[in-house]
Amino acid sequence: MPQPVASDLNVNPILTTISVAFFQNATNFIADKVFPIVPVELQYGRYATFDRASWFRDQAQQRAPSTESAGGGFSVDTTPSYGCVPYAFHKDVDDQVRVNAGPILNLDVVSTNFVTNIMLLKREKLFVDAYFKAGVWTFNWTGVSGSPGANQVKQWDQATGANPIGDITKAINLMASLTGYRPNTLTIGPDVLAALKSCPQITDRIKYTSRDNVTTDILAAFFEVDRVLVPYGVINTAAEGAVTANGFLYGKGALLTYAAPSPSLLSPSAGYIFAWTGLLGAGAFGNRISRFRMEQLRSDRIEGEMAIDPEIVAPDCGLYIASVVA
Repeated sequence: MPQPVASDLNVNPILTTISVAFFQNATNFIADKVFPIVPVELQYGRYATFDRASWFRDQAQQRAPSTESAGGGFSVDTTPSYGCVPYAFHKDVDDQVRVNAGPILNLDVVSTNFVTNIMLLKREKLFVDAYFKAGVWTFNWTGVSGSPGANQVKQWDQATGANPIGDITKAINLMASLTGYRPNTLTIGPDVLAALKSCPQITDRIKYTSRDNVTTDILAAFFEVDRVLVPYGVINTAAEGAVTANGFLYGKGALLTYAAPSPSLLSPSAGYIFAWTGLLGAGAFGNRISRFRMEQLRSDRIEGEMAIDPEIVAPDCGLYIASVVA
């Protein structure tokens, strides 16, 4: 399709800036905080992955005078690909509603924040569907109420026997021994955080400190990771008009990952979120806000658009524990 198209000409830089600010300040959502956002100019493309085995093989040899050094190399796989799928949502501001709202309520800004919140919810749902589940990572464990067996842990909300610190330490060593990278991020849902706050193993350690509350910083120190993230995003799964059915987006699992501090061709990361910034007027998250007239509706339309693709880049750098609390 030739560029730009008609909708591109309606991109509103001011409303897009407001939207980006809303993206950055939305503390209930963490999709952009776990894995780096990779801005891409093209909607579709490829990325490279390196052969891990070659990097850990002992290949250096003693070198005699006037002889060549030992040599070797590594393979690069350029077949993995990304495809940033566009998602969009709009809110119409009716002429009569605008007049009755008066000058105090800026309906363009309010509608922009509403549309942005819906787009944020979509991005977070895409994150959960791509990463926060069993079967997509190399390592998959399950929490059980009884005695744990292979690839199982004692659920962290059990009154006796729960060992979250030992479980995470074991997971860190397992992942590091395979990849050479120590996991640095633990993502848990609010229900899991609540269980950890009353877990005897945690409370017994904190009672010897001056603090009286279990925070994510304390948990990060106990688990020896850089950060523990707890998203409080909520989704209503009921159909429009039905009784509201709100619940946390993140269930009763735990995701331990190594996340690169920033995108790099030479550094692995469990995941990357590709964001198509090549769209005219798109922000750093691949998002933009358009404002245009819908004369047949006697309304102004505020439309949000976002094109992203959450990809698992290094499945060995992730470990998911399902049902870590009952």
